[in-house]
Amino acid sequence: MMEKGVEHLISARKSMRVNLEKSKDVGLSLEKATPRLVEINQRLPSLEAAIRPIRADQDALGGVVGHINRAVVPAAAVLKVFDAIHGLENSLSDPESDLPGYFSVLKRLKEALRFLGENCDMAIQWLADIVEYLEDHNVADGKFISSLKEVLTALRELHSGEDGSCLDGGLLEVALDRLENEFRRLLTENSVPLPMSTSDLPGEQACIAPSLLPVAVIKKLQSILGRLVANNRLEKCVLIYVEVRSSNVRESLQALNLDYLEISVSEFNDVQSIEGHIANWGKHLEFAVKHLLEAEYKLCNDVFDRLGLDVWMGCFAKIAAQAGILAFLQFGKTVTESKKDPIKMLKLLDIFASLNKLRLDFNRLFGGAACAEIQRLTRDLIKRVIDGASELFWELQVQVELQRQIPPPPDGGVPKLIIFITDYCNKLLGDDYKPMLTQVLVIERSWKREIFQERLLFDELLNIMRAVQLNLETWSKGYKDDTLSCLFLMNNHWHLYKDLKGTKLGILLGDSWLREHEQYKEYYSAVFLKESWAKLPALLSREGLILFSGGRATARDLVKKRLKAFNEAFDDMYKKQCNWIMLDKELREKTCQLIIQAIVPVYRSYMQNYGPLVEQEGSSKYAKYTVQSLEKMLNSLFVPKPTRQGSFKVRVPSGKFNNSVADQNQTAIVK
Repeated sequence: MMEKGVEHLISARKSMRVNLEKSKDVGLSLEKATPRLVEINQRLPSLEAAIRPIRADQDALGGVVGHINRAVVPAAAVLKVFDAIHGLENSLSDPESDLPGYFSVLKRLKEALRFLGENCDMAIQWLADIVEYLEDHNVADGKFISSLKEVLTALRELHSGEDGSCLDGGLLEVALDRLENEFRRLLTENSVPLPMSTSDLPGEQACIAPSLLPVAVIKKLQSILGRLVANNRLEKCVLIYVEVRSSNVRESLQALNLDYLEISVSEFNDVQSIEGHIANWGKHLEFAVKHLLEAEYKLCNDVFDRLGLDVWMGCFAKIAAQAGILAFLQFGKTVTESKKDPIKMLKLLDIFASLNKLRLDFNRLFGGAACAEIQRLTRDLIKRVIDGASELFWELQVQVELQRQIPPPPDGGVPKLIIFITDYCNKLLGDDYKPMLTQVLVIERSWKREIFQERLLFDELLNIMRAVQLNLETWSKGYKDDTLSCLFLMNNHWHLYKDLKGTKLGILLGDSWLREHEQYKEYYSAVFLKESWAKLPALLSREGLILFSGGRATARDLVKKRLKAFNEAFDDMYKKQCNWIMLDKELREKTCQLIIQAIVPVYRSYMQNYGPLVEQEGSSKYAKYTVQSLEKMLNSLFVPKPTRQGSFKVRVPSGKFNNSVADQNQTAIVK
């Protein structure tokens, strides 16, 4: 019995220990559960508030289940596609490294967006049906229903805004922006300025490469362009293309130092001061058109050809305008606005020649509607050039006549007007200017519905030369000294003969005209010598010396008297004529030789025979000159003084030539 009682006690003790352990575990569990219970207790009010709007009975709530199930299916599909779209974000590689892969991901993104857009509308409609059901059956209170309607309105706005572009959170826009950046990069990295080399000079045949960009790059640009255009980004592509390519053309032109294109009329006195700029203008314009813009024209066609003529021609027109073609046309206009000057006519003909040379290029490159502004400015420039050049030509004779009233050169030389006009008319008849002048006059007359014949050009030049001859006759009468008048006519007739012989103008005037002026030169040369130096030998007369028998002293006095008269006459004549000039070396040397032949032999003989009579006194008062010194002095006559060579200048008040020549009393020196 005792043993059984002990066993029962031991068993009871174990049982109590087990229960105590379980109690401890329960206590620990309760201790751990307390925070969760507190949390649940805190959430109960909000849960109660959430379900409070639903105050319908069980039957009404049961009807809602079907509407919810119908809306969940499309909504779940939309959410699934939305998740897939954002899954593509990580697949969008750098288009530079893998352009085809980028296009593939972009295609999947577009397809997903299309599905999303199509199903979003259905999901929103089903959700709207649920809200309508809740409202019609009073399943929820008004505040809850109003909140749901606001959410639906926001969904509709997101769906309808900008072709549903917000549905992907802007991922498509980012992807397209990257393509635009790649489009810009390809253009920028493959656009290299083209230098102007000696082979680009006028007269050399331009050789344009098949394209400024590699074929592989053009294909990439076309592929990118196709994707961007499909997403309404054509305008942005054109802006990028124009910006990059026009900048490249400008950089090519900057090396040419084109600052002169910005010059204004007020910044130069006449066209002569910018002759160098006008010459460079023609070369630079040809380089810009035949090399730079020709290449851009072809490249625009290559890149944008699939989009149609209007697109790529419009793109090219913007490049041409922004690259600087308008500045070239403006410079030409500035030249036409400068004051009237015969040299200006030659420069206008130079401009016309440059434009005429590029006429076919201009018509082809800028003939489209997109280049309307370039066409307008070009037509305006051509009209200004033709009007200005033809007006100057037809007024040239009048200008020559107006110079008649100015005094002749005091040194008896050839007036600058004569030198200028003969050289000028020869240039107009030369191969460089005659074709251009003829074409200008043909166009000018056609605008007046008149017919121009080449004979009109020749007749006008002949009239100008007749006016020159009348000027010479008038000027020769302006000298008080007849001898100087003869020297003036001798100078000018010889100039007309010698300088025009064998020239275009000389051929036009004819051999008889030239011979006439040669004869006039001979005539006035003889008169000049007769009325001046030829009078001096008579002063060394031997009369009375040979037959004289009155003694040596008397003979000496007579020789002294005659030598003194000779010396005084020689000094006076030399002093007067040492300031006269003969421009032509041949004429000058021949005239000096005639004077020497007229004086020196007589003087030498006289001094050999009678010089000892006066030389014994040891004085140079009478034997003032040796034969050598006399010859040297005569050879020094008529040598021109170095002066700055000028040109025929005119001022133009009220649009007409004025009758003035700059530096009237200066005579140009023919070097």
